Amino acid sequence: MSPIATDVRASAEAHLRALVGRDDAVLREDQWSAIEALAVHRRRALVVQKTGWGKSAVYFVATLLLREQGAGPTVIVSPLLALMRNQIAAAERAGIRAVTINSTNMEEWEPIQEAIRAGEVDVLLVSPERLNNPGFRDEVLPRLAATCGLLVVDEAHCISDWGYDFRPDYRRIRTMLGDLPEGIPVLATTATANARVTADVAEQMAPSDLEGDVLVLRGSLDRESLRLGVVRLTTPEQRLAWLADHLAEQPGSGIVYCLTVAATQEVADYLRSRGHDVAAYSGQTETTERHALEQDLANGRVKALVATSALGMGFDATLGFVVNLGAPSSPVSYYQQVGRAGRGTPDATVVLLPAVEDRDIWAYFASLAFPREEQVRRTLEVLAEEGRPLSTAALETYVDLNRNRLETMLKVLDVDGAVRRVRGGWEATGQPWVYDEERYRRVKEAREREQQAMLAYLTTTECRMRYLREQLDDPEAVDCGRCDNCGGFTLATEVSTAAVEEAEARLARPGVVVEPRKMWPTALGNLGIDLKGKIAEAALEGRAVARLTDLGYGNALRELFAAATPDGPVPVPLVKAVIEVLGDWRPPVDGIVVVESATRPTLTADLADGLSRYLRVPVLGHWAIVDPDVLPEQGAANSAQRVAAVGRRFSLHADVPAGARVLLVDDRVGTGWTLTLAARAVLAAGAAEVRPLVLATTS
Repeated sequence: MSPIATDVRASAEAHLRALVGRDDAVLREDQWSAIEALAVHRRRALVVQKTGWGKSAVYFVATLLLREQGAGPTVIVSPLLALMRNQIAAAERAGIRAVTINSTNMEEWEPIQEAIRAGEVDVLLVSPERLNNPGFRDEVLPRLAATCGLLVVDEAHCISDWGYDFRPDYRRIRTMLGDLPEGIPVLATTATANARVTADVAEQMAPSDLEGDVLVLRGSLDRESLRLGVVRLTTPEQRLAWLADHLAEQPGSGIVYCLTVAATQEVADYLRSRGHDVAAYSGQTETTERHALEQDLANGRVKALVATSALGMGFDATLGFVVNLGAPSSPVSYYQQVGRAGRGTPDATVVLLPAVEDRDIWAYFASLAFPREEQVRRTLEVLAEEGRPLSTAALETYVDLNRNRLETMLKVLDVDGAVRRVRGGWEATGQPWVYDEERYRRVKEAREREQQAMLAYLTTTECRMRYLREQLDDPEAVDCGRCDNCGGFTLATEVSTAAVEEAEARLARPGVVVEPRKMWPTALGNLGIDLKGKIAEAALEGRAVARLTDLGYGNALRELFAAATPDGPVPVPLVKAVIEVLGDWRPPVDGIVVVESATRPTLTADLADGLSRYLRVPVLGHWAIVDPDVLPEQGAANSAQRVAAVGRRFSLHADVPAGARVLLVDDRVGTGWTLTLAARAVLAAGAAEVRPLVLATTS
């Protein structure tokens, strides 16, 4: 090692000791290799190392070294807000002045930018979504690219659409890399990249004139502290009961991961009823509450957070266990989730409780893939014809895609150069664009292979950690000697009768609130519909027996609405559930209006007739199908299109007494617009109140 490198390493290890608060801390050789590449040779490096390896230490130490040399601030692109908060706290301990710009602190953006201009910031953490915000992209980003001392891309696998967690906003980073002045080092880090994703990310990082000049440091992905196991139980009640009986046995505090937001609420409520100190956490949790819950978990003030994958903790969290209630769709994403445990502790427990319904949830998320070519072309045509910026809400009135999927597609088109995000929305650039059908097909096939690999993980008799490492192409993968297959790790499978009975009672308790729509979609005028603003003639709060994704009645409802299930009367267990919902709800009812169904006419008619007999009120008529050429789910992808389709498809054929309190009956509710327009028509016909009652809600 040269004298200069020796001095730099000594300085680097002094910074490391301040960062971690330990006088005996030293850099590992691979950590030093990365820091040397960045701070001494000003190179670009891709670090693929396991969770807890110390990737954050690399870029914080490199930042301090570069700042001592007079370099500008480090810019860190990170998608995890929780990780940002933990990293800022860690940075401050080492004397690093760190700030963040993300969607939750808009009021701080201007003073933060002033502090950056004044040289008072060492590290700026930004969420990837900021990179395509017009103001940030056009005004702040060029200045940062010109003056930053180090660019760090955290969770770098998101750059690659081969990765399990591809995010279109990350593709903007490649543009940013091309705009960096010569000599600005770049670090990309991830714990979850197989060989294909690693090669893809390295290729995108390489300067155009120095292709291949990226230092790739790929280490062992073994997690020595984790003991992995699978508990296969037959029913949702048994899985909940297992949690109730065995959660307290898990070491320390941890995370119970669920696949849906609804499940986090349901499971957390049940576990609290069984005396466990837990809380629900998802992307829908309010920002301040999320922060408080993260701190409670990190400090051991709760036994567990019952969370979706929105929960990602930074390196300061010492967690003793991760339990997955339901399997993620890929071994790679599972590896990342279980990696939240075992940092800073010699032993941590990892338990997977798979369910048959996991595949239904995987299928739903798979349906959100990149749209068909005709939908993309239609979007480009509309923007070109308008010749002015259109908001996503306005585009929905022309394109049959939901808001999130449309937004994601536009971000991809933006990076591809076909559209551009500007103040006021999106505009066409006029540049030619090619639909890469072959690539989308290959990515789809890769996703399907990942799902099959996840199913194989459940039944493998080989070492579980080795299996996950091999899925990530870890060349050093060997048996771990710790899991339930190769290390004698034994997980209890028994569940108590009391826990099962209470879980059954909890899951058998039907009733989900159906919230009425309150506002009309934006820009309905584009479709010739004169509706806007607040919905004046709205239904009152309604009820459904359950969500299709629920653990209890969700199973029966998914079977009822499966394509292979023939139309027929309401099954007896669901009849009893409807009666129980009515008993808890007790809505005042003078008459019933039933939404006509083309696919399940017997089911809806039987539901309405049964309610009429039970409540002793008449069926007043139908929200009738008058244009069968409009397909049942037409326009369901976005609100404006759905309002237009429902308005053409249905008309009210009912004799509604003035002042009547009406129960509006349907088999299931998706977007809510069929019930909204039906309620508006019933109210216009003279009803005083309308309350929806359905068997299932899809969300």
